[in-house]
Amino acid sequence: MSKLEYAGWEPTAFQFPLTRGSFDPSQTEVLAAMDAMLPPGVVLPSVSQVAAEEFRGITTDGHPVAGLQPRRDEKFDQQASVEAARRFLDSLGAEVDQAQRPLDAVEWRLWTNAFLSFPEHGLLLDEATVEQRELGLSVIAATLSSTGYATTREAMRLNGMLGELIGTDRYPDSLTEFCYRLTIFGVPSSTEPWGWQLAGHHLDLHALIWGSQVVLTPAFVGAEVESQLIFEPHRSTARAFLGGLRAPQRAQAVIHDSMLSADLPPSLANIIDGRHRAGAARDNLVLPYEGIAGNDLTAGQRELLLEMTAPYLASLPEGPRHVRHADIAAHLEDTWVSWIGGSGKDDPFYYRIHSPVILIEYDNHAGVFLSNPEPETFHVHTIVRTPNGGDYGKSLLREHYHRHH
Repeated sequence: MSKLEYAGWEPTAFQFPLTRGSFDPSQTEVLAAMDAMLPPGVVLPSVSQVAAEEFRGITTDGHPVAGLQPRRDEKFDQQASVEAARRFLDSLGAEVDQAQRPLDAVEWRLWTNAFLSFPEHGLLLDEATVEQRELGLSVIAATLSSTGYATTREAMRLNGMLGELIGTDRYPDSLTEFCYRLTIFGVPSSTEPWGWQLAGHHLDLHALIWGSQVVLTPAFVGAEVESQLIFEPHRSTARAFLGGLRAPQRAQAVIHDSMLSADLPPSLANIIDGRHRAGAARDNLVLPYEGIAGNDLTAGQRELLLEMTAPYLASLPEGPRHVRHADIAAHLEDTWVSWIGGSGKDDPFYYRIHSPVILIEYDNHAGVFLSNPEPETFHVHTIVRTPNGGDYGKSLLREHYHRHH
């Protein structure tokens, strides 16, 4: 392979056993070598095992707070999404079984930011016809805001760019622009709940649509190259918030002032999750609040905190976005922010925003396909969750199942 590099770092010498975006289980010796690479106590997330557990959602103490995601009018016109999904499914013919699952299927929770180590589901866009792919992408476009769709396509494009940088001979069918699987859950309807999942490397989106209401979590978006094209607002608003804290407040918020692995506990410095706590296979995570609380902030500082959340709501269509913004604003005093690392323009860092109604994580990650052993600003992972049972629209679906089943 030619000596390619990015930001001074060459591709890693290790080659993952990937085929069509999945780990090849036949290459047991390579998988064993991968396990040996991981620090003691760190394992690949057990996605299938966790998906088989009863869903509770992410909580602070193991007990979901009820009533936080009520059934309501969010003024989203779902008709374009419904029609786009029907056209997509109609285009598949006999392949429709690949791309459609029942509304309550376990596959909702089978996703990972890395690569599949469980049976695949959904239509692989790389293997679809151009027409099917465009129809599939139109479902995404009809559900998200224009900003959200542009971000989605940018993340996909950057995955392909990473593959070209690493060398197309190494991951020719995995690090590509369209190595993503699209699944429709339920029957697209203007009156009944249904949804979709778009899943692959650095991009895992879940949408539950019920009438005028939309839930878009869990949502994982990342990039290992050119990440500033997506995440500059996520960084600048966060740095503005931290810079607006007084010294005692900053001491509360910053739980570790270094991102170096030697300065962090092993649970916060590994190749799988980095500092992320709420990624794949963490649907029932118990995560206490940490850092500084909104009720310890001034009114102006709380406004900066609210601005921090805006880039993570930008993918929602206008009506649901305004509703979610209001939900977050209503819980600002009970919103906690924690920080790891520095806050300079070129510093890698991690932060978490955690309230009863939203959980946001931003992390600069060490190299996976590039060889940087410590976090760099160009490698970004983000996750947005709806705590207390709201992910995948589960709290809404409980009402549906209670009413009809």
